[in-house]
Order: sequence, then C-alpha cells, then structure tokens
Amino acid sequence: MGQTIELTAADGHRIGAWQADPDGRPRGGIVVIQEIFGVNPHIRSVAESFAADGWTAIAPALFDRVRRDIQLDYGPEDIEAGREVMAKIPLDTALMDVGAAIAALKAMGLKVGVVGYCWGGTLAWAAACRLDGLDAAVSYYGGGVPGMADEQPNCPVQLHFGEQDHAIPMDGVERFRQAHPDLPVFTYPAGHGFSCDARGSYHAESARLARERTDRFLDEHLAGR
Repeated sequence: MGQTIELTAADGHRIGAWQADPDGRPRGGIVVIQEIFGVNPHIRSVAESFAADGWTAIAPALFDRVRRDIQLDYGPEDIEAGREVMAKIPLDTALMDVGAAIAALKAMGLKVGVVGYCWGGTLAWAAACRLDGLDAAVSYYGGGVPGMADEQPNCPVQLHFGEQDHAIPMDGVERFRQAHPDLPVFTYPAGHGFSCDARGSYHAESARLARERTDRFLDEHLAGR
C-alpha cells in the first residue's frame, strides 16, 4: 500500500504525491503523470500496479498548484472541472512538478521513466523533450502531442493512441509518426482513456496490450541498473 509524500519543486512550491514501493529493492523508478482528474483512486491504483511489478512509483499531485488534493470522477461535470484546473497550470509549471518527482527517484539511485495518461500523456512527451534526468517516457493518448511534433526527445519514448479518440484525430497522429519515424507509436481500436478501467471508454484488450508493451519498454530502458 502506498503513502502520501510531499515534493518540493525547483521554485520552492510544495505539492503532495502518492508513492508506492515494491517489496524488496526496486528495479527502477516511474513517475505516473495524472489525467485531468487529479491523483484520484485510479491514478493511485496505477502507481500501485507498477509497484507490484517491482518499481517505485510516484504520482505527483499536479493540481495542488491550484488547490490541494483535487480528486475528480469521470462525469461531464468532472471533465469540465478538470479542464478548468488544467488551464490554470502552465505547461512549464507542471513540468517543474514532474521534475520534482524525477529528482526524488533519482535521489534513490534509480533510473527513472515517466508514464503519463491524457494530460499526463502530453506532459510525458514534453518531459522527454524538455527535462533532464529521464531514461524513458511512455505517453498514453496525450492530446497535445501531435502539436508538439517539432520537439525532439532526449530519451527513448513510446506512445499509445486510440484510433477512435474523438479528441486526437488520427491524421495528427500520423503526422507525428512521420515526424518521428524511429519512435514506437502504437494505435488501438479504442477511444480516449481506453487504459482507465474507471471510465466508460475503457477497452480491456487494448489496455492489456498497451501495458504489456509499456512493461517491456520500461524493462529495456530502466531495469538492471
């Protein structure tokens, strides 16, 4: 079972985070980057699942910049509330808080990757391009990713998109793939949020396959140090 910790960003701002540790020595560290719903039960369960696989996982509460401990569900009002909070947090500010989680894991002597979902998927790509200290990044259905195709990552990156995602048209994904032909970009017969088993768009087979690919990718780039 994980626990709440506190992180201090480079500007001195303190935010909460959920940390889940494995039994025994961790294979590496993973920053789990939230959707627009805060570090809610689902995101905590994702961190716990990575810990069960042998990683130390930290999910920084990026919404703490606006209000502490925001946790939302997945209904229309929650989506609107999440978008409103997200709009108040500049990308570089969110990356600063992601960087605090990376630094905390690096201080443990671990290789570190980020895995982000939805808004976190965009932040995972941006972190790979703009932050130091990352050894790998995995992006799930990051809506801002196709618009950031001109940026270049500083670490290996794997990306996952839903072919039926109303928020991320496939033509944008294809342009991104053409701009980065060496990156593994996977698509699935599913919609936005297909990996989240708390959402109506959950697609079990796509989620299973994407997680298997994520696990192999993290094993390759993080484990064995």
